[in-house]
Amino acid sequence: MPKYTKPRKTWQYSNEFKIKAVQLSLLDSIQVKEVADTLDIHPFMLSRWRKEYREGKIVADKRKKGKRSANPTWRATL
Repeated sequence: MPKYTKPRKTWQYSNEFKIKAVQLSLLDSIQVKEVADTLDIHPFMLSRWRKEYREGKIVADKRKKGKRSANPTWRATL
């Protein structure tokens, strides 16, 4: 058996991405597997996100990013 020297890459998804995926999977005409395949994630992960969403563990960030956070040189314009 080969020995792995590097750790596996783990992806971290934003809460906004998770919520959009969950909302897509809750549509009547779409199956969880279809959404997972489209977003290139495992269906079990999407099912787990759905459970966490129902339990209130995944919450959308209500703050909106303004121009200041999007533009790191905003102080130069002040």
